[in-house]
Amino acid sequence: MDSQQVFTLGQQGLYLLLMVSAPVLLVVLGVGLLVSIFQAATQIHEQTLSFVPKIVAAVAVLMVAGPWMLNTLVEYVQRTLTSIPTVVG
Repeated sequence: MDSQQVFTLGQQGLYLLLMVSAPVLLVVLGVGLLVSIFQAATQIHEQTLSFVPKIVAAVAVLMVAGPWMLNTLVEYVQRTLTSIPTVVG
């Protein structure tokens, strides 16, 4: 296994990590922004008001996009494990 293959494998792993985590992170970021704007407008600064909607949004995104995320990760692991004989040998 040469260094180019190692870098390619690492690059694919990082790209997959970004692609799989992006939906949850973006939705939680958007919900957090909306809650912050609401808190600033109403001057209600309750800790649970900023925490609970983010958790609900993250769970909703995982319910919707979870099968795709899991399928993508399983395909990557299968592709990586089946390429071990060609990379080592």
